[in-house]
Parts: sequence; C-alpha cells; structure tokens
Amino acid sequence: MLKRISVQQLTLGMHLKEFCGSWMEHPFWRTGFVLTNPKDLEAVMASSIKEVWIDSDKGLDVAAGAPAVSEAESEAQVEAELKQVSDGQRQIAPIPAALELQRAAKICLHGKQAVVSMFEEARMGKAVDGGGARLLVEEISDSVSRNPGALISLARLKTADDYTYMHSVAVCAMMVALAKQLGLDEAQTRSAGLAGLLHDLGKAVMPAEVLNKPGKLTDAEFAIIKSHPVEGHKMLMVGVNVDPMVLDVCLHHHEKVDGSGYPKGLKGVSA
Repeated sequence: MLKRISVQQLTLGMHLKEFCGSWMEHPFWRTGFVLTNPKDLEAVMASSIKEVWIDSDKGLDVAAGAPAVSEAESEAQVEAELKQVSDGQRQIAPIPAALELQRAAKICLHGKQAVVSMFEEARMGKAVDGGGARLLVEEISDSVSRNPGALISLARLKTADDYTYMHSVAVCAMMVALAKQLGLDEAQTRSAGLAGLLHDLGKAVMPAEVLNKPGKLTDAEFAIIKSHPVEGHKMLMVGVNVDPMVLDVCLHHHEKVDGSGYPKGLKGVSA
C-alpha cells in the first residue's frame, strides 16, 4: 500500500516511492528504491523534504500503531497529488536573467549528477529510471519558461571531463526551448526534453579512451562511436512504456537528409 509519511518515520528497509516536494530539494535524482544505506537516510533527514511516499508492499511499513499522514489506493493518486504540490511551487512567470542564473546553476549541477548516475546504471545493464529523468526535464522546462537564456548559456559551458553529461543537459534545454517556440503542448514538450536528455545514452558503453580522446579519431575509433545510437536505443528498449519520441531521437539523431549520417544512412527524411 502507498502511504505518505513524515520523514521522521522513515527507516531503513522502507521502499521510498516518491518525495513530497520539488526535485531540487532532495539529494537523489531518482526514487523507487529500498532505503538500505544509513547515509541515504541521513541525507533525506538533512534535506528540506518533510514528507515522502512509501510502498509498504515492497518494503517495511510504519511502526505498529503509528498512523501515516495519508494513504492511497493507486499510484495514479500519488502522481496526482505530487503534481498538485509541484504545480503549486513552480514560478513560471518570466524573471530577470540574473535571478534565474542562480537557480539554473543549481539545476545544471543536479542535472549533471543525474546524467552521470543514469550513465553508470546503464553501464551496469539497469533500465533507465524514466520517473527521475522526467522530474529533471520538468525543472529544466520551468527554467526555460522563466528565462530561456539562463540555463542554456550555463549548460553550454562544458569542460573535457563533463562534456558528455553537460551536453545532454544542454540539448534537453534546447529541445524544450524549441518545443515551446513551436507551440507544442506540455506533453510534447516534456517528450522533446526527455529525448534531448537521453539521446546520447549509448555513449555510456563507449570505451572511455575513445569517447574522451582529445584529438581526431581514427576510422576504427569513429566506427566504434558510430555505434552509440544503436546501443542507446537497445538500453532504452529494456525499459517499460518508453516514449516513442525518445526512442526515435536516440536512434536517429545523427542521420542526415543527404544520407551521409548514421547508423542507417537514411536519405530524404529529417531525423
């Protein structure tokens, strides 16, 4: 059963379903896991999050006789409540770039950490956590709505060490900005942002010495890199209910109209 409880009731062995609050307020990029590490529990306690949703069918329940704040019969109820909380906290009205830059810097930091975690889990063969990625896309989308240039300008500042990860954050922000410019609805905008965030997932399994090589790649090395769209597509297919737009962008983002792109050399269509 899904129960909303105070973080003070949270104990090791509980299945943490969702945090009640903004994605920026807690130290984890994903949810839906059993708390087993005391440091993770301490991190939740130290955050500004006051309540969480647990699933007592997948982990420990609250102590006998200790009432939960509320209970839900379905995940849909939980999602609806969290959306109401999130929508109430968002400030979508445009604000000066200087103010948004401060929040954008925090989003970029959290975004990089989230993408690093996604890549690490992908390397281990784990399915990508769509829920955690979606929350990041929502934060990026809100920032773009408040001031389009702030987050995009910061995300484009990449070092050699974090290029792949920050590139994913930057492409996500630019996809969101483009979707808004085209007048796409919220669902389509989120899909576009998620596609941008995950388009290079296949690079998670590319050899580090090839991926991070500072000079020009040899033909053999380039052949390896050219496999990343297919590898990323395979990883995404492991998930459940993966957005078709995300799959399409991941597989085809290096195709070109003249047929010189990869992996399929498609010609006469736009990827």
